[in-house]
Amino acid sequence: MNTTPAQREAPTAQKQRHGLSRLVHAFGYSIEGLRAGWGEAALRQEMIAAVVLLPLACWLGQGWLEVALLCGAVVLVLIVELLNTGIETAIDRIGPEWHALSKRAKDMGSAAVLLSLLLCGGIWAAALWHRFN
Repeated sequence: MNTTPAQREAPTAQKQRHGLSRLVHAFGYSIEGLRAGWGEAALRQEMIAAVVLLPLACWLGQGWLEVALLCGAVVLVLIVELLNTGIETAIDRIGPEWHALSKRAKDMGSAAVLLSLLLCGGIWAAALWHRFN
């Protein structure tokens, strides 16, 4: 069975690290999180959209502030989707049976993704309107 170094170490090992070692391991955990997220269809679709939208933001934005706002809105969607996936994964870890609190947590995570998408869409629509009007 193939396991990553993070799977073979004690759960509290990161708390014992300091300095550069802690940063290197934290970066590795972050990459593992992105890999795990890639397995989720919604995050994969949003990451593919980000590959298109981030360079487009450099063309569309009229100044560094607009570019930063356009890019930030796209990255915010990815962040919220990752957090939502984490919530769903933790709930699923508890058990597959239906529970009102589990549904509530998942619904709230989904609502957060919806709000981030609406915010991103609104910012992009305003930038497009400003650019072409």
